[in-house]
Amino acid sequence: MIQNIFLIGFMGAGKSSIARFLRDNYQMSLVEMDEQIESQEGRTISQIFAESGEEYFRALETKLLLSMAEQKNTVVSCGGGVPMRPENVAAMRQSGKIIYLCASPEEIYARVKNTHTRPLLEGNMNVEYIESMMKKRLPKYLEAADITVITDRKSIQEICTEILASVS
Repeated sequence: MIQNIFLIGFMGAGKSSIARFLRDNYQMSLVEMDEQIESQEGRTISQIFAESGEEYFRALETKLLLSMAEQKNTVVSCGGGVPMRPENVAAMRQSGKIIYLCASPEEIYARVKNTHTRPLLEGNMNVEYIESMMKKRLPKYLEAADITVITDRKSIQEICTEILASVS
């Protein structure tokens, strides 16, 4: 059994894919934060943003992280904005390692351009906007991260091997 692994990074960086691979191949539990919040709320992230606002959603993220304090051997795919709140970073540090998955703006765009499940990109689906958002978040990602893993041009297996080598 290993400590928890919290995957942070911009939307489309590979958090969900890496989390599923770790669950399936290394017998870890998986918490997909966005999916869990949608299930608890009975509505999509887009609906939560539209009906209750971003602050309400961010509070739900914090509540979920705090509820995980006693869990072990769990991989958590965090929403892209989770590290923006210091209380979220503190909650993650208490029970695991924080891994920042980093991808280029061009790679992010290629991965998310055909989706409509990312409220912060609706109407702004282009490399320039993604890059500007990433630059705003980068200092918080780097400050939160115990380890940074570049995901561009790497297989899921390569990324997971790198993560597991750094947390064991």
